Amino acid sequence: MRSSSGISPVVATVILVAIAIVIAIAVAFWASGLVGVFTRFEKVEIAAAYWDGANVIVLAKNTGSAIATIDDIYINGKPHGVAGFTITFGDPPSGTACDHDGYATCEPGEAVQITVSGSFERGVTYEISVHTASGKLYPVSVLIT
Repeated sequence: MRSSSGISPVVATVILVAIAIVIAIAVAFWASGLVGVFTRFEKVEIAAAYWDGANVIVLAKNTGSAIATIDDIYINGKPHGVAGFTITFGDPPSGTACDHDGYATCEPGEAVQITVSGSFERGVTYEISVHTASGKLYPVSVLIT
């Protein structure tokens, strides 16, 4: 009488293939979550920039997928303090507002109104650039009338 121990080669192959598929699915889910962390980006769009008769008003919105921190405004390539201007962060006329206290921290979808005050010369076009903590500049030109 012959005793058979173990499992047949066919059953063993099916079990190994099933385990390999489960591990592949687990790795795929892990990798997709990891990719999501590394593909977040900041993108600030200038929705409007205009001269209101006394100040330059810039409406900026974070349209990226990561938090954007607006930490400075450049006027013609110089930081606002060096260029002799002051900036004030405020809530936009509509939409979700960024948190602001000397700088603006905008979650994706949030916006901020930036008021640039100082002595602008009439008839001159100024380049106003929004600077973020990650070092990116988002420029816009404004004609002072």
